[in-house]
Amino acid sequence: MFFNLIGFLQDVDIEDKIKNAPDSGYELGVVIGTYLPFVVLVGIAYLVYYKAKNRKDLED
Repeated sequence: MFFNLIGFLQDVDIEDKIKNAPDSGYELGVVIGTYLPFVVLVGIAYLVYYKAKNRKDLED
C-alpha cells in the first residue's frame, strides 16, 4: 500500500510539463529536477560501496 501511494504521488507527466512550459528555463528546471535525485542516489550508493570495500577490519 505504501509503495502504491508513492507511485501515485510520483506519477508526473514530464513530457506534458515540458510541452506546456512558459520558457526554456522552466524546461531546464524540469529536466534537472527529474534527474538530479537519481544522480544523488547513485553517488551515495557509490560512496557506501567504496567505504565498505575498503574497510580495514575485514582483512581477507
